[in-house]
This record gives sequence, C-alpha cells and structure tokens, in this order.
Amino acid sequence: MNPDSTVSPSSDAGTGDRLGFETRAIHAGQEPDPATGAVVPPVSFSTTFAQEAVGKHRGFEYARSGNPTRAALESCVASLEGAAHGLAFASGLAAEDCVLRLLSPGDHVVMPDDAYGGTYRLISKVWHPLGVTYAAADLTDLDALAGAWRPETRMVWVETPSNPLLSIVDIAAVSAWAHERDALVVVDNTFATPYLQQPLALGADIVVHSATKYLGGHSDVVGGLIATHDAGLAERLAFYQNAAGGVPGPLDCYLVLRGAKTLAVRMDRHCANAAAIAGHLDQHPAVERVLYPGLPSHPGHAVAERQMKAFGGMVSFVLSGGEEIALEVARSTRIFTLAESLGAVESLIEHPHRMTHASAAGSPLEVHPALIRLSVGIETLDDLVADLNSALRSATGVTEP
Repeated sequence: MNPDSTVSPSSDAGTGDRLGFETRAIHAGQEPDPATGAVVPPVSFSTTFAQEAVGKHRGFEYARSGNPTRAALESCVASLEGAAHGLAFASGLAAEDCVLRLLSPGDHVVMPDDAYGGTYRLISKVWHPLGVTYAAADLTDLDALAGAWRPETRMVWVETPSNPLLSIVDIAAVSAWAHERDALVVVDNTFATPYLQQPLALGADIVVHSATKYLGGHSDVVGGLIATHDAGLAERLAFYQNAAGGVPGPLDCYLVLRGAKTLAVRMDRHCANAAAIAGHLDQHPAVERVLYPGLPSHPGHAVAERQMKAFGGMVSFVLSGGEEIALEVARSTRIFTLAESLGAVESLIEHPHRMTHASAAGSPLEVHPALIRLSVGIETLDDLVADLNSALRSATGVTEP
C-alpha cells in the first residue's frame, strides 16, 4: 500500500504543493475570510454579483457560472485529487453526465461489467439513444478490454473498487493501454476517495465522485465532483457545467467542504471496521463468498495493495441460502440501517439486486440476487459484528463462528 499522503500538488495558492492530505483537506480553498477573519469561509447565497463596470467584476457574475462557496469546494477537491482543476455538480450522476458530454454521436465507451447501476442507466438509456455506443467488459483483464474495443472507442470508464462487486482495476495498466489508442480514461473514485487512491497520478485523465458518499460523509447532502489535470478538458467540462446548469447550491458545497475536513480520520475508521467485518464474514458458515479487496483471497488484492493506501469501507457478500435469505438478513439488522447510498458515518445494508442496481436487471451487469452490500460506518466494531451475527442467525439459523 502507498504510505505517501503528501504527493498531490495543491491547486490552491497558499496551501503548498507538499503539505499533507489532512492539512489540505482542512485548508485548501478555505483561507480565513479577508473581510472578517472568519476561520470558516462564509456561505455565499447571492445569485448575482455587482460589477464595477460592464464586464469588470471580481471573478463572479452569476451563481450558475460561479459561486465563492462552490469555488472553495472545487479548489479543495482538486487539491485532494492532485489535480489542476476541479468542478462541482448537483449530484454524482450530474458529474458523470457532464463527462459523457465529451463524446459525440458514433463514439464508443467501454464500461465495467459490474458498474454502478446508475452509470449503466445513464449510458444505456440516455446517451445510447443519442448515438453513443457502449460495451461492458471485465476491466480487470486487459484481454477483455481488447475484446470490447472498437476503432471508434473514445473513452474507458473505470470503477475501482467497483459497485457493488468491489472489483479492482489496475488504473495504470488500463490508462497506458487506452492512451496508446487515443482514448480517455475516466475513474469513478467514489469508493476509494482521494485519501486512499489517486487515479490521476496513476495515469487517468478524469476523476469523478459522488460527493454524497464519503466526501460529504454524513448522509445530509447530494453532490458530484470532477477533477482533471488537463486544461483543455477542464475548459470543455466547465462550459458544459455552465451551459447545462447542473450545479450545486452553496449550502450543499459548504456541507461537502465540512465533510471533507474529516475525510482522512473517518476513512481510517471505515477501513479498520470493514477489514474486521470482512474477515469475520469470511469465516461464517452461512456466507458463501466475501468480496473485499483487503482479503488475500480477493483476485484484485495485489493491485489494490499497490494502488490504494487501504482497502476501503465497503464489504459485499453472497449468502449461501439464496435471495430470500439475503432479503431476510437485510431486514433483520438493527444498527446497519436498510437503506440505499453509502459512505457516511452510520452503517448501511442493502440488497443491490432489488435496490441500487435494479436498473441493471436483465443486462450483462445484473447483480447476484443473494448479494448483500454493506457500507461499514464508524460505530463500535463489536456492536456491528454482533448486529450482523444476530441477523444471520435469525435468517439462517446458523450460529456465528
């Protein structure tokens, strides 16, 4: 695992290009207010900004085009991802939609065969009817990527770890392969977060996030983010951001900024709890298979160890008893709340086949019906383990190891 948390340059003047991740999470884009000295930058709700003369302003004209609070968030996230440019959106899918606007009718995109259901829906149901073609492939295998490739392929869409199967893609290898063929590489870094993984440093062109998840971290804000090194891509994406208007409100930006300040300490606890739970479930007689990149048995373990600082807070597992048992487990926990979404301080449990990935039913991306996905929170570990043991015992009659 990569122990260096200080390699990412800051895009924000005054934060320094070698300051640690935790320092940049708190300070990048967030200097004290020059007017009052407020340590927390004020939230700007204004929709319009006074101009000294026609075309002469202080960097802001109209809030869809730019807002001081949004600018602070964009600067902070760019710094955390080691990027030169950051862009904020009203949701993760709004950010993804903006990236897909880089494609033209006739272009082709290769996506994971275990992609997030919302990503699959966006590409297959929105962009495909507009002329963008796609193929789903196992991106952990370069031969599978080659098999899905077409002369018109212009983009490879990567999730690593993926949602919900927690597959691990070698970002450096895929990026090198795609760049040799003049295609862009986009990495959804939502599960790993910039604290655990730096896709741009590994060769990717664009990073996207659902800020609703770990960056916000408290289940109280919806948002999306893009980061990139490339000035030309950033200019095009900023044009689409403004023209399409899928931007976040200032309070949403403030909430993500507030969440990002504690990202590192939260992720340390998420990872520790998830690793312990994965190891426990791996020994449970009612569990057929555990999907967690921190387990040596995981096929992507070596790659994850190389490109991630730790293995994340998400754990998926397949129940031996099938779908009905999985449904019973999902509704039997008390501390793990049955709910969609992930990445917040509280632990969540869900059934992807019927919930987050229902839109992939009947497609090559359909999820195993006995799969359960856990978003492991930062509660007391013993309480989480006891809760899962109780639910498994209630659903299967099998006692924990």
